[in-house]
Amino acid sequence: MIRVASVPSSHAYVQHLLPVRSGSEREPLSAGSVQLLPDPAPVRVDVPGQWWPPRLLDARWLAEQTDVHFDVLHVHFGFESFAPEELTRTVDHLHGRRLPLVLTVHDLHNPHFTDNVQHLRQLDVLVRAADAVITLTSGAAAWIHDRWGVRSTVVGHPHVVPLDRMDRPRPPSESFVIGVHAKNLRSNMDPLAVMDAVVEAARSLPDATVRLDIDEDVFEHSSHWYNPTIGAKLLDYTSFPDVDVRVHGRFDDDALWDYLSAIDVSVLPYRFGTHSGWLEACRDLGTAVVASDCGYYADQARVHSFRMGVDSFDPATLVAALRASHADRTPAVDSGTRAQQRQRIAETHAEIYRAVIKEMR
Repeated sequence: MIRVASVPSSHAYVQHLLPVRSGSEREPLSAGSVQLLPDPAPVRVDVPGQWWPPRLLDARWLAEQTDVHFDVLHVHFGFESFAPEELTRTVDHLHGRRLPLVLTVHDLHNPHFTDNVQHLRQLDVLVRAADAVITLTSGAAAWIHDRWGVRSTVVGHPHVVPLDRMDRPRPPSESFVIGVHAKNLRSNMDPLAVMDAVVEAARSLPDATVRLDIDEDVFEHSSHWYNPTIGAKLLDYTSFPDVDVRVHGRFDDDALWDYLSAIDVSVLPYRFGTHSGWLEACRDLGTAVVASDCGYYADQARVHSFRMGVDSFDPATLVAALRASHADRTPAVDSGTRAQQRQRIAETHAEIYRAVIKEMR
């Protein structure tokens, strides 16, 4: 059994790298060779299930542990909490003890920060030190090779929505609902920029309506995400008779699946980014995706693209993409297909783990 310390372990993406499990979610359908270790508790826990900042990237903490034993450290997210110099100490600690490092590059541009300099400096350390690098698309793999001269294994994104939830039929609808979810106005999102074009596209289609959702954190004074100026401008769309504006708490998983099943297309107004779990959840539930052409969303899955970047936006291409999504409805990915994909993903990861362990011996 290969013991994998994953950063993090509890994230849905990471959990879905394991073999498909039975209805009880306790026993694998086929004998697995990977044991995913639980996330060590951080120094301070502010919310239930918190794993960040990850202790596993703290070289001093690792050196002090006598009861933490693993065969591979696999880094996905969370390293933004550590300066490049700290990450260098961590990889030196690992290699000094002949413990392999596997890195999955999800983000070439951290979606939480407009300035990407620090993120790339962190990746400079991790990519060059990793014994194996994984990424989600061929486009990202080419970018990694161009910058670092490192070859990556491309492994597609697994399902996000639970397999049994994917099997539920979508609720009936009398209109074509275009969804724009502003969420908490994360740094790479610009929903305000796209709304006029979204409304224009909806009015050009015979049965279309617009639904605009905003997390209430945007209006909460004590919230890290407090942004009353942009929030107020988004609320102005309540005056549009064909726009349904809703302000609410952040969706839990079940509420998010219900939301995505209630809209026909989700517009991703990203100024920068690389890959998207939201996109995969839409695929799982049969919701079309209209995404900006930054990053590698179109490499990740079939989407309708429009032109948008850090300093650019072409509204005509967004209108065209929405019209295309209306003409070409997206069926959900079959849960059986997703289960088979997940099994292959689990086997690929196990092979990578075995290879890096063998190389260290």
